[in-house]
Amino acid sequence: MIKPQTVLTENQAREEICRVGKSLFERGYVHATAGNISVRLDASAGGGYLITPTDACLGRLDPARLARLDDKLQQTSGDIASKTIALHVRIYRAASQFDTQTRCIIHTHSTYCVALSLQAGPVELLPALTPYFVMKVGHVPLIPYHRPGDPEAADKVAQTIAHYGQQGTPIRAVMLERLGPNVWHDSPAAAMATLEELEETAKLWFLSEPRPDALSEAQIRELQQTFGARW
Repeated sequence: MIKPQTVLTENQAREEICRVGKSLFERGYVHATAGNISVRLDASAGGGYLITPTDACLGRLDPARLARLDDKLQQTSGDIASKTIALHVRIYRAASQFDTQTRCIIHTHSTYCVALSLQAGPVELLPALTPYFVMKVGHVPLIPYHRPGDPEAADKVAQTIAHYGQQGTPIRAVMLERLGPNVWHDSPAAAMATLEELEETAKLWFLSEPRPDALSEAQIRELQQTFGARW
């Protein structure tokens, strides 16, 4: 498996996108042509971005057909890029102000995350339910519904990333109401692990009746001191 914080070559990034897409599809984190994955390429790999094509099934991706875009978002090769590239680029630019290792974004329509977003009221999708949610995911702000591809959604996501970062709690995920989560990390493997922890925590919360209490402030502080959790 690719180690976290490894700078990928373009070929490695293509292979990792396809490997992760297939894994997510086979385990039910995405379905049909839902979801997309992008990688921000390092300058040593020519810069720019790779992203899954529009209406592509993540379970049947071809490394050679992934969309390749330059730093100005002009497509240079591959099938037509997913329309979500505009949102992804806003996330890369906003998140990189607080975490320079942000290199991969995954968007899915994960069932339990979407189900929780249908419930009115929360500012964040989930409370601090488990220690691994606190350590591996962190806060997940809920972004009010906008149609897919709406520029206002991208604005809201970028503003939310900046708000949390300026408060000293950089985030790795946002939840688009009725659509699904966007998560980011330093590699496709790490972003997938974050997504998995998020969806499994959403499942625990959704299936728990009555709702469990969140971890206490003292318990969260212990995770911060012991493991460097960014909560």
